[in-house]
Order: sequence, then structure tokens, then C-alpha cells
Amino acid sequence: MVYMMTVDLRSDTVTRPTPGMVEAMMSAKVGDDVFGEDETVNALEQKLADIFGMEAGMFCPSGTMTNQIAIKCFTQPLDELIADQTAHVYRYEGGGIAFNSAVSTRLLNGPRGIITAEMIEPEINAENIHYPHTSLVVLENTVNKGGGSCYKLDDIAPIAALCQTRGLKLHLDGARIFNALTYTGDSAKGYGELFDGISVCLSKGLGAPVGSVLLADKQTLKYARRIRKVMGGGMRQAGFLAAAGIYALDHHIERLKIDHSHAQILATELATLPWVSQVLPVETNIVLFDTLEPADIILQKLEAKGIKANNTDKHRIRFVLHLDVHAEQVEYTVGVLKAL
Repeated sequence: MVYMMTVDLRSDTVTRPTPGMVEAMMSAKVGDDVFGEDETVNALEQKLADIFGMEAGMFCPSGTMTNQIAIKCFTQPLDELIADQTAHVYRYEGGGIAFNSAVSTRLLNGPRGIITAEMIEPEINAENIHYPHTSLVVLENTVNKGGGSCYKLDDIAPIAALCQTRGLKLHLDGARIFNALTYTGDSAKGYGELFDGISVCLSKGLGAPVGSVLLADKQTLKYARRIRKVMGGGMRQAGFLAAAGIYALDHHIERLKIDHSHAQILATELATLPWVSQVLPVETNIVLFDTLEPADIILQKLEAKGIKANNTDKHRIRFVLHLDVHAEQVEYTVGVLKAL
């Protein structure tokens, strides 16, 4: 009898709380967060603000909500934001830019989702009644559709300088920002010096079950809390969830390098296989690769062996490594890939 493992590589959102995290959640001190009285939520918000050198934070149920609130705070109806065409805020947030903020989007086509000041500057609209007013640039780090590609602070600094010169706000979708920091070695506080808003997700690589925090100055967050309420994001005894975020920040950042190592192992093996036509460069915990057969056929073969994954195109598959994928599961996956 051949032993079969279950390996879930669909996303780093599938992780379950560790025993230590559950214990922290169950012992959390809670209050009513809408009244600002949940001390664990307050502690999480301040902890992340301190890490990134920002004034304050606001805990929300999801990264989609923190991103959409930020866009609402940094724009007015009839404005336009600039982002890469792969951006999560554009592709995977349900059309929220248009629905929530009545803002249009100017899309750029950066290599693996990475855009530059030189690409952005000519797309900033002149003041003309025929054009939407350009008011915001949104970056994503790491870039999901870019296979976990990373900006370095040196890449971002010219963009921030351009935004300051031209009077634009700069927001970071930092869904996997700690993966980027682990890879680049950059300073988190350096991000706080460059961005007007930062969304930090706790429920991906960090392994918390729920939640993201929007970081900004206090005045912005005063308005952001109103938008959060309008969007139905005002939670009450949310400290049970915030405690998971605090635990993740204390215990799960350093281990991200393990996920990156596992991604490299899979990428190295995939590059040798005859049914794989291309493996994109791997920097963090995401592996994108192209297949000669349709991706759906490969995914069916993998699922028959207990391995779950997603496709991002007709011939492209994504593997995402996370804390619930251990070394023996990576080894098992390598064996399955070889045998396909």
C-alpha cells in the first residue's frame, strides 16, 4: 500500500492556528473595540504601528477591507489611482475601487508586477476637466501575481519622492510584507517613512485566522474608522482575533525563511521536469510555473495524490508555501512531481 499525504498548496490563507496561538486567543483580555475599549486590539494596532514607524493602526477583518478603506481615505470620487495591472486591489477585490470610492484605475504593466517612478510619472494626468484627477499610487509587496516578487526600499524611494513632489498619496498593499522583509532584509520602519498607508495582513504567511491592520497617521485613521463602520467592519470583542495577530508577530516572522526555502526546493525540482515549460523566479513563498498540458489536467493528477493547488492561467499553476506545509510534505510533493 502506497502512503498518501495531504498537502495544501492553494494559498497561505489555509493555515490553522497553532496550539500556542489558540492559547493566546483564549486568554485574551477583551472589550468593545468600536468604543476603543478592547485592550488586545489596541495593543496589536500599536505594536504594528511601532514596527513600521507609523502613528497608529486600525484592525479590520480582512486585507480587502483595509485596502479599500485606504483608497477611500486617499481619494475623492472622479479621481484616478495608478497601480500595476496585476494588483490585488484591482483584480481580486470585487470591483471595490469603483463601487466604494467611485475612482478609476490607470493600469501599468511592470515586470512581474513591479512598477517604477519612470513608469508612473507619464501616467499622472494633467489638470484638465477631461481627465480624472490622479491622486493615489498603490503598490503591492510581495506581488501575488508576480510569483511573490519583491520591491526593495531602494525601488520604492523614487516612487515616494515622485508622489510627494506631485501631491499624490502612496499606499502599500502589504498582504505579504513580512515575506518581502525576510527576503530583502530591509527595515520595516523604512516603509513607514515612505508610505501614507500600509495594509498588513496577519492571516497569510503569519498564520493568524483573521485580520489585517491599516497603518497611517492618526487623522487619516479617524476618518478610516468611520469608513470601517460604514462597511460593516466594526467588531466588538475582537481581542480574541487580535491576540492571534500578536502571537503571529512574536512567533511566526522568523520562520518565514523556512517557507521560502521550501519554495526554492519545489522550484528547483520543477525546473527539471519535462512537462514544465517555465518556472518563474522564486524570491519568497510563491512558486509560479507553466505547464505543457492544460493546468487543469495537472491539478487533477496532483489532487489524486493528495496535493491541492490552484491555477492562475490556462497553463500556469501556483504553489504557496506556509507554516502548515512541513519538510516531509515538501519531500512527498517532490516525489509526486517526479512521477507525473
